[in-house]
Amino acid sequence: MATLNNVESLLSTLPAPSADQVAGPPAQPSPVADIVAGLRTIAPLDGLTDEEYTWIATKGTERVGQDRSIVFREGEAACNMNFILQGEVQVRRRHSNAALFIGRAGSMTGKLPFSRMKTYGGEGYSVGPVWAIDVHESLFPEMMVAIPSMAQRSVSQLLDRVREVTRIEQQSEKLNALGKLAANLAHELNNPASAAQRSAASLFGELREYGDQKYRMGKLCLPDETTERYRDWIKNARARMSAYSNLPKGSQNPLANADREEMLIQWLNAHNVPNPWTIAPALSETTLAFDLLDELAAIVGPEVLPVAVATVASSLRVERMAETVVDSTVRIFDLISAIKDYSYMDQAPIQDVDLAQSLENTLVMFNSRLRNVKVELEFDQDLEPVSAYGSELNQVWTALIENALDAMNDMGTLRLTTHKGGQMALVEVWDSGPGIEPEIKSRIFEPFFTTKAPGRGLGLGLDTVQRIVNKHSGFVTVESKPGATCFQVRLPLDRLQAY
Repeated sequence: MATLNNVESLLSTLPAPSADQVAGPPAQPSPVADIVAGLRTIAPLDGLTDEEYTWIATKGTERVGQDRSIVFREGEAACNMNFILQGEVQVRRRHSNAALFIGRAGSMTGKLPFSRMKTYGGEGYSVGPVWAIDVHESLFPEMMVAIPSMAQRSVSQLLDRVREVTRIEQQSEKLNALGKLAANLAHELNNPASAAQRSAASLFGELREYGDQKYRMGKLCLPDETTERYRDWIKNARARMSAYSNLPKGSQNPLANADREEMLIQWLNAHNVPNPWTIAPALSETTLAFDLLDELAAIVGPEVLPVAVATVASSLRVERMAETVVDSTVRIFDLISAIKDYSYMDQAPIQDVDLAQSLENTLVMFNSRLRNVKVELEFDQDLEPVSAYGSELNQVWTALIENALDAMNDMGTLRLTTHKGGQMALVEVWDSGPGIEPEIKSRIFEPFFTTKAPGRGLGLGLDTVQRIVNKHSGFVTVESKPGATCFQVRLPLDRLQAY
């Protein structure tokens, strides 16, 4: 029986391996008996007669290679059926480091009868010494006559190969989706976490400064009447500034704030307050009116005003930092809650899903890509929840929203709507992208069909969408024209119809 020693003796006839060493025929062909012995280790060939094994051994072409030898190149025409007698062949794509396929000793692989394989989808190279027998496709008709069972064996092998490649591709698609989700979540968490960290770090120093200012105020030993009027002024000022917290985020104009800060510096200089540039920024971020400052100046007098204004500014600065910490931690908590809702952690597999909430939770995952996107939400408030696998349904929204953003290059209008249509709930995902070309519209739900560049998509997103929607006894359709593409997902509202 052929052993690895036989292969090594064959390899000794080949030149030393180079960076582009290619596996090829040995200088001295192996005896037919050794090849037949090697073919008997091929599991898919179990049960062949001696004459059938001999036919493959005599009609096939022997090929050997040393470690790291090129067996075939990506894009080359596939024309050989391969029987790997010894060693291992790994197939990798140029744009991916992950092994797409691994052919080990005992495998029947390559181009098989009935296969539509035209070219190799990756580069195949040997891991350790390799010994194989190739049968050229021109011999397939003759092989079917000589070995009638080869048809069934080849079909079984093709089915197994399709299942394995599909599993690998789906796993890769899931990892890519998880990577994108993790990147988006990390980006969203980074901003509030950084803001909370900066504010918390500055808060220690500012609290000490505020304590020092309060100590200076206490050393002044103000009359009871002045102290009481100062406290009343603080209450009145806070009451008038309370509306500040209700202003929409981002409503303050940076230029207006800069102008206000400059006016405050001028006011402080006019009242002989030292270091006005350290006080004005804290006051400019509030709605503290100038008439209130004039009132404070009248209450405490020019000698006390510098300490009083500095104390007020320090107090406001501490409050703003604490508010930033609270807002940031609330934002982090909201993101974590959205992730839990998105993944339906700690919940039963089937839930009554609020479609509007499900879409909003999914949108949170894409916040980092929505800066230049106008998002329009139109949700039917009377639409009742649907019975569904919540986490799987969110995969549908993720795929559709991601496709919409990709189509628009993260610039344009994204519209999400929910409606009730008879006994079905209708969810629409619109985008203002260039639309789907009519010639490929009928293929977009096919597995592995994609218009994205290599490495950016495997073509399983819409296939997954269709499978999940079908699992819920629903269906998905698409309408598209330049500037308006709409994916429509219909799901039954009746639990009995869904399962």
